[in-house]
Amino acid sequence: MAHSARGRAASSDDSLFEASSFERVLSARRPSRWMGWRRRLLVAVALAGCLGLFLLVRLLTHTPLIDAQWQPGPRGQLILKSSSDPALSAYTGLTLLVASAGDTVLDLRGGLRLGAPRWTVDDTERRIQVQARNSVNRLFASGPVSLRFDDGSVVVVTPKARGFGGLGAAFWLLAAPALMLFLVGAVVVLAKPMKVNYLFALMAGCQSISLLWIGFDSGASLAPVVPLFVDDTPWRLGLDLVTSAAAVHGFSMYPRRIRGSGAIGMAVWGTVAVALLVISQVEVPGLWWWGQGLILLLGLIAVWVLTLSYREEPNPFAAVMRRFAVAALGTMVVVDSALVAADWQPAMAQGVAASAVLVWSLFLASLMVLVPFLSKARQLLREFAMLAGLSTLATSLDLLFISLFSLEQFASLTLAVFIALAAYAGARQWMLDQMLGSRVLTTERTFEQLYRIAREVQKQPERRAVLLSQLLRELFEPLELLHVPHAAPRARVLADGSALVVPVRGGGAPGDEGEPLSLVLRFARRGRRIFTREDARLTDRIVEQLRRAVAYDRAVERGRTEERMRLAQDLHDDIGARLLTLMYKSQDPEIEDYLRHTLQDLKTLTRGLAASNHRLSHSIAEWKSDIQQRLTAAHIELAWSFVFDEDPELSVVQWSGLTRVLRELVSNAIYHARANRLEIRASLEGGKLHLVVADDGIGRDPGAWSHGLGLGGVRKRVKQLGGQVAWRENDGQGIVCEVSIPDLLRRG
Repeated sequence: MAHSARGRAASSDDSLFEASSFERVLSARRPSRWMGWRRRLLVAVALAGCLGLFLLVRLLTHTPLIDAQWQPGPRGQLILKSSSDPALSAYTGLTLLVASAGDTVLDLRGGLRLGAPRWTVDDTERRIQVQARNSVNRLFASGPVSLRFDDGSVVVVTPKARGFGGLGAAFWLLAAPALMLFLVGAVVVLAKPMKVNYLFALMAGCQSISLLWIGFDSGASLAPVVPLFVDDTPWRLGLDLVTSAAAVHGFSMYPRRIRGSGAIGMAVWGTVAVALLVISQVEVPGLWWWGQGLILLLGLIAVWVLTLSYREEPNPFAAVMRRFAVAALGTMVVVDSALVAADWQPAMAQGVAASAVLVWSLFLASLMVLVPFLSKARQLLREFAMLAGLSTLATSLDLLFISLFSLEQFASLTLAVFIALAAYAGARQWMLDQMLGSRVLTTERTFEQLYRIAREVQKQPERRAVLLSQLLRELFEPLELLHVPHAAPRARVLADGSALVVPVRGGGAPGDEGEPLSLVLRFARRGRRIFTREDARLTDRIVEQLRRAVAYDRAVERGRTEERMRLAQDLHDDIGARLLTLMYKSQDPEIEDYLRHTLQDLKTLTRGLAASNHRLSHSIAEWKSDIQQRLTAAHIELAWSFVFDEDPELSVVQWSGLTRVLRELVSNAIYHARANRLEIRASLEGGKLHLVVADDGIGRDPGAWSHGLGLGGVRKRVKQLGGQVAWRENDGQGIVCEVSIPDLLRRG
């Protein structure tokens, strides 16, 4: 039933949706949207975000650390990689065995995990990692630190403030997208304060904190950790769970509120609240597995909710969000699999595991930044999201190859990049081209349609909206097309890209603006893709080119009319005057009569040239008056009947052709048939013209006639009009001529 109703909506100009909401949007004053308190509040939020980031950086730069960068050895030992401290730089490449300060001794011969406990799979390894962090905290709290290397050397160093350089490149790399994501959340809420936008802002805030946390933990250095966050698993897992719950709740309300959205929201938030309460109070065995499993479950629920939303209303935004959710879940499964594999050889894969988490977080952040600006996003932003996903896949595969197959770093990275590029080539069509769609019409086809519509609009300006609607239907295949009586200044995408507003402008002539009207297209490609800014630009160009084409056609027609008027005037003033002089000076009655008929033909020609179109009713009156005058002079009775179901305008060719046909047939009845009565019957029904001219003269056997210029001219003109002509004997006496033109109006 839902599909049949959807099909009916697609095949009609009527809509299942009310147009009043679009009328309100179009009549609203858009320039004031960001004026006033919203803009000022956005500036205040941006300043607050920058200030908060500055205070955090200032706090972190004052934390102590040993000025050295370490890299893990084959069994997890710390090998001095580099140092700007002259006392340590001489020991680059040596392995650190023991670090001590006061009564605190940290034995490093068994290795030390420097990564974040949040992404450590094994519970035992996580406890060891937490204990090592506590030991490092005690070490830095006890004064100068003695470092003993594997060559027996002992170096005493004094921890110093971290400084800006001590935060590491990864922190600065992630600080910018974290701030951007925070500001995007603020923009979304301020643009339209509503519940779903608050949920998005909550997601953006959580992931901004996660990005900063990952950036701070990514540095390979010996430094203390805030005691409250020594075991960061509950905190960071809580951020991810809150993000997942907000996504499920938001998708249940947008783009369409599905049945039971309130119950779904209560269920997911209740589950997350219980989970956070448990992990904060109890040491849960297999915490990483439970946490990641719950996140994946919430992700699957989000996909299910989006599927239900799309079934209830085929909004392309829901389809795109479902693809994003599937992509995020798929890459997360790959990352989790790589982390599980890395747990088998933690020393070898420690650095790659941290990189996999980092790039996946960037991928998720890029998707979140892209979502609010989906229809307006530049190609660069979309490509960045795709490249972030590619990097996530490549890093995760690299981690898997190192952990499972013990490949060398170069071989593993090369193979991972090759597979990731192949996956990118296949997924790009699915993620981007399917999201944005491809042009249904080719450029040549679009031009042909545009030209055809321009010609039709030039003939029938009142059908401008209908003809433009036909072109847009072929171009975008919208599920619905609404006519809204408001004039939009230009084509623009509404909301989340599910609708496109196209103004219907005038036909290019002054005073031809017509009634204000806009077309609203909903759900492109039958609900399978969104409208984008490029679509709005394309429709603006189409409408403008249509207006210019119509204006050009009218200018050409105006030029033709002026030229016809000039020719008609010249013929009337010059040739007509000379023929009239010859007629009055002629002494031969036959020549005088011939010149009189020539002047009559010249009059018909000049009238046809002087006017581009002739209304049928006016033409009928002129024909009858002229024929009546001629027959009265010849003492012939006229029986006239002309019925028509519409009163179209005849073109110059049509008017001139019909006038000459009638005049020639009447002349034959006067001069050759010697008739006493002439009957003319004509009808125009459904665009088909049927004309009968019957006399009671002396004519017989028309099949044996030799058609001269007169009858040949009748046959030629009828053929030019797309019709047929035939002569036959009258039932009583005389000749009947029948003219049939099946599609007179279409050939105008």
